[in-house]
Amino acid sequence: MALTDQSTPIRAGEELDVGIIDAYLKAHIAGLSGTPIISQFPGGASNLTYLLQYPERELVLRRPPFGHKAKSAHDMGREFRILNQLNAGFPYCPKAYVHCTDESVIGSEFYVMQRVNGIILRADLPSELNFDAKQTRQLCESFIDKLVELHQVDYNACGLGDLGKPQGYVQRQISGWSDRYEKALTPDAPLWTEVKAWLNAKMPADHPRASIVHNDYRFDNVLLDPNNPQQIIGVLDWELTTLGDPLMDLGNSLAYWIEAGDPAPVQLMRRQPSNAPGMLTRQEFADYYAQRAGIKIDCIDFYYCYGLFRLAGIVQQIYYRFYHGQTQDKRFAQFVHMNKLLEQMSLQVIKQSRL
Repeated sequence: MALTDQSTPIRAGEELDVGIIDAYLKAHIAGLSGTPIISQFPGGASNLTYLLQYPERELVLRRPPFGHKAKSAHDMGREFRILNQLNAGFPYCPKAYVHCTDESVIGSEFYVMQRVNGIILRADLPSELNFDAKQTRQLCESFIDKLVELHQVDYNACGLGDLGKPQGYVQRQISGWSDRYEKALTPDAPLWTEVKAWLNAKMPADHPRASIVHNDYRFDNVLLDPNNPQQIIGVLDWELTTLGDPLMDLGNSLAYWIEAGDPAPVQLMRRQPSNAPGMLTRQEFADYYAQRAGIKIDCIDFYYCYGLFRLAGIVQQIYYRFYHGQTQDKRFAQFVHMNKLLEQMSLQVIKQSRL
């Protein structure tokens, strides 16, 4: 079994024209020869990611999904710029080579970047890694260390000071995701009324030190060195990156962090091995982050609950496309049930919160 991330045949309806892609890339990237074999990376539920295999070089192409898209989402030029400029302060971004703004080429904008060959962890730790609890804890801490490192990048020195507006970030995220959720509502989806009211009532001030916010930092968006799997060599999926409150980004990551003690229905949503022996709990994750970042977090509940609500908004936007027949990807049929479970998890956080 190969541990490095493997591509698969392209899903129906998401094909690319090999001849058109090949001609475009040879006109913009020197040294390509032969005809590429194009396949698709099956992970992810937003932007589509393809592997282009030339005889002597592998590239990755990213394009937006087909169908309805949120107005501000899937900005290929923005993601291309982040990869190119952030690499100066955070050397885990793949190199981006070309950004195509001519939608007539494949029907949308796209960009092409370096293929970093590494291990991506999915729901469970591969048995081939043979990690014990101590090694798993070290990997977990390394994962959090990279998030701290990202949050400490001097974004002005990278030329990314205009990437977002840190002031008022917390309030904009709550109101923005409330608005996006409403626009993606389907008749079978929950309303999240109580959670939205709680988030608005308990909203803290912005953290005084703004940072780069990845907005989707989880294990299946990092690459591990195949020769030393405890070492992270790449971080992927920068489409949602902006400037803002680092604790909101921490909340995003905690929303994905399903721990060993979570109930069985929650375990069914798990997409990373955060429940493995040696992995930190959510509270330990937050405490370790705070210690490494040198900051104090009075109560993580608001940020975690926000992360769950935001995740539900993303899930619902994807489900909206499936509900209205804009994508045939059968993975998305169950996303409304995931949305309902996320609401129940948020209500439980509120019930037990000290805020």
